[in-house]
Amino acid sequence: MQHMNRKERYERILAHFREQMPNVNTELEFGSVFQLLVAVILSAQCTDKRINQVTPELFRHFPDAKAMAKAETEDVLEYISSVSYPNSKAAHLVAMARTLVERHNGEVPSDMNALLDLPGVGRKTANVIQSVAFGKATLAVDTHVFRVAHRLGLVGRQDNTPLKVEQTLVKYIPQEDIPDAHHWLLLHGRYVCTSRKPHCEKCEIEQLCPKLIEGSKLG
Repeated sequence: MQHMNRKERYERILAHFREQMPNVNTELEFGSVFQLLVAVILSAQCTDKRINQVTPELFRHFPDAKAMAKAETEDVLEYISSVSYPNSKAAHLVAMARTLVERHNGEVPSDMNALLDLPGVGRKTANVIQSVAFGKATLAVDTHVFRVAHRLGLVGRQDNTPLKVEQTLVKYIPQEDIPDAHHWLLLHGRYVCTSRKPHCEKCEIEQLCPKLIEGSKLG
């Protein structure tokens, strides 16, 4: 299948995902845009499963930005101590909640620049919020999406940063598929095309895959 051009590769791979995963969404559990933002910040370098274990208790005490803005870092840390980098994440969450209250009346903004101005929010997090919460055609590139895009030959070797991968993917993927495509690639990377050893034997798009394993990871 090496002779496929990139456009054909996209068409065939997207057709597969469209058929196999028509209804996808984040595996994080949340009850509001604010809670989604908290969960996404917490999920950096951590599994969604672990985050879903700590957020119910956290949200019971701090259900919204106004409640969390009144907290001290230590108060939040108590509930998230089992996640990765708990100290910096607790500090980010409190500062983020305070910024929301001061600048946005406690509501999460949908504007990209306003999101990026929030403490603890980088481009990937902002893209997830825009896509999941506001239905915008943005594509967050995490380590799974980065890896899968490279291995499947959806991006080139020169696309060596998350931003470059995002720009190439968005160029080729039809706008209406972009919010879903993030989840398709992420879930494929999380469960099939895993980091250390991909499960090629259970991959349904193996025959479309050029297996560009080398250089498929960040760093």
